Amino acid sequence: MDQSAQPTLRILVVGGVAAGMSFAARARRLDESAEIVVFERGQHPSFANCGLPYYVSGEIEQRDALLVQTPQSLRDALDIDVRVGHDVVAVDAGARTITVRSAAGESVEHYDRLMLAPGAASLMPEIAGVDAPQVSLLRTVEDAVALRERAGTGPVVVVGGGYIGLEAAEAFRLRGDEVHVIQRGPHVLSRLEPELASLVTGELQRGGVSVHSGVTVVAIEDQGDQADVVLSDGARLSARTVLVAAGTRPDTDFLDGAVPLTPAGFIAVDAHGATSVPGIWAAGDATSVADPLTGGDLVAALAGPANRNGRLIADAMLGGSGARPQPTPLQTSIVRVFGQAVAMTGRTRAELQAAGIEHHTLHLHAGSHAGYFPGSEPVHLVVHFAAGDHRIAAGTLLGAQAVGRDGIDKRIDVLATAIRAGLHVSDLIDLDLAYAPPYGSAKDPITMAGLVGDNVLTGTTVLWYPWELDAARQATLILDVRRADERARGFLAGSLHVPHTELRDRIDEVREAAGGRPVRIHCASGVRSYLAHRQLVAAGFDSATLSGGMQTLLAFHGKGILSHEEH
Repeated sequence: MDQSAQPTLRILVVGGVAAGMSFAARARRLDESAEIVVFERGQHPSFANCGLPYYVSGEIEQRDALLVQTPQSLRDALDIDVRVGHDVVAVDAGARTITVRSAAGESVEHYDRLMLAPGAASLMPEIAGVDAPQVSLLRTVEDAVALRERAGTGPVVVVGGGYIGLEAAEAFRLRGDEVHVIQRGPHVLSRLEPELASLVTGELQRGGVSVHSGVTVVAIEDQGDQADVVLSDGARLSARTVLVAAGTRPDTDFLDGAVPLTPAGFIAVDAHGATSVPGIWAAGDATSVADPLTGGDLVAALAGPANRNGRLIADAMLGGSGARPQPTPLQTSIVRVFGQAVAMTGRTRAELQAAGIEHHTLHLHAGSHAGYFPGSEPVHLVVHFAAGDHRIAAGTLLGAQAVGRDGIDKRIDVLATAIRAGLHVSDLIDLDLAYAPPYGSAKDPITMAGLVGDNVLTGTTVLWYPWELDAARQATLILDVRRADERARGFLAGSLHVPHTELRDRIDEVREAAGGRPVRIHCASGVRSYLAHRQLVAAGFDSATLSGGMQTLLAFHGKGILSHEEH
C-alpha cells in the first residue's frame, strides 16, 4: 500500500515551554509522519523560565541565553509547526476542535490527538491599586527584561515569600535595591518546616532584605514615580517597583467543561497523563494526580516533572501499551537564598498530620564534610518517616528538607532517590556514599539520619520535640547536659544543669529533682543528650532526648524562650 495514502495524524499542543515542547519533541521522534502544531500564547515557545530572576540580577548577562529554542529552530530540527502569539480560547472535545485567537483573528483547528500544557497564571491578589504602573509580575522573558531595566533604581516591595519571591528579592538586592518581602503566612516558603524557615529568614535579613510576615498588602497607592504600599499592620512602604509573586493558579479557564477539572481548577489526569476524555492528554503546572498516600490531589508545578511527563505522554500516546507510567511527584525542589541553599522532597509535617499519618521526625545538624577539613558547614536536616500503620510500613521514608551553605543539593537528591525507591530510614545506613574529607564524612548526614532513625524504630532512642516544650515544662524535668559555658549563653528556666560528663556521678541528684516525673533531656544538637538518655534509661528513668537539641528549639521558638539568670 502506498505510504503516502495513509491519513496523517494531526496532533495539536496547547502551550510550549517545558511540558508542551518536551512532548512535541518526543512525539516527532516517535512519529515522523505526524503533523505536530504547537500553539503558544507568548512569543517564546521554549525559554528558561527558572532563569528569569537571574537575568534580573545580571548573573545571566544576555537575554538570548534564556531562549532554549525558537520557532525556526524547532521547524528546522524537528519539523514542528510552532505558532507564537496564538491563544487557545476554547476546546470542543465532541467535534475534536480548538478555537485559536491571534493577531489575524480567530480560527478553528481540528485535531486527532490533543495535548494540553497551558501552565499556570499568576495570582493577582484583590488589592486596591494593584493595577498601578509600579506593579509587575515575573512570568515571561518580557517581564524579566522590564524588571532588569528598573532594578537598581529604588526600593522594591515583593508580595509573596515563595520561590519566585525570594529569588527576585535576592536579585534586586544584588542590584543594590532596598527590598521588602511581604508574606501572608507565618514564615517564608510556606511548605518549609518552621524550624528551617527561621534560618532562611535570618539569611534574608543578613542579606539586607526586610521580611514582613503574618501581614498582607491592603492597598497600593500610585504616587507618580513610586507607590506607597500599605500593609495590614498599618505600615507604609515606599517602592519604585512592586513585584507580585503571590502564587499561581492553573490556567484552565478556556477549557470550560471540555475536560473534568478538580475543585481547584486543575486538569485531572491518570498515570499516563490521559484525561477522562478520549484523545486528550495533559501535563505540567495545570494538572494534578491522585496522591496514593493521602487520597488528595497532588500538584508539582516544577520544570523537572513537566519535562519528564511530557515525554512519557508522547510514549503513551504514540508508543503503545508499553509506555511507562508517570511516577507520583515528590515535589523535590531547591532554591538559593544568598549564601544558603533550601531544598525539600516528599511530604511535610503539616501534610502528614492533615492526612492522619503517624510518623517520626528527625532533626540533625551534621557537617557538610569532615569537621577536621577546613570549610565544613552545618547541614540542617529534617527527615520524616512512618511510625507504621495499616497504610504504610514503619520506617518508610516520607519526606525531607534541608538548609545550609554546602552539600544541601546532594543530600536532598539522595533522599529523593531513596523515597522514590521505597527505602526505609534504616536502609540509609547501608548506602555507599562517596567520601573524602573535602566532600563528606565517614558518617555522612544521610548515614546519621539512618542511624538515628533506626534507633527510634528499635526504641533505643525516644525523641521529644520543640513543639512539646510547654507540655514538657509542666509535666517533666528538663535536663540540660551542655557545658557550663554553653548554659551561660542562655538556658530554659527551671531546667536542671548536669553536664553529660558528670551525669553518672550525679544520677541521684537527677532522681531527686525529677521526683518521679519523666525526664526530657537536651544539649546543643542532640548528640550528648542521646548519650545521657541511654544512661538514664539504664537507671530506670522515663527519658527522651530533644530532636535536634537547642539549635532546633531556638530555630522553632526564637531566643525569647531563654533565661540568663539562675534562681
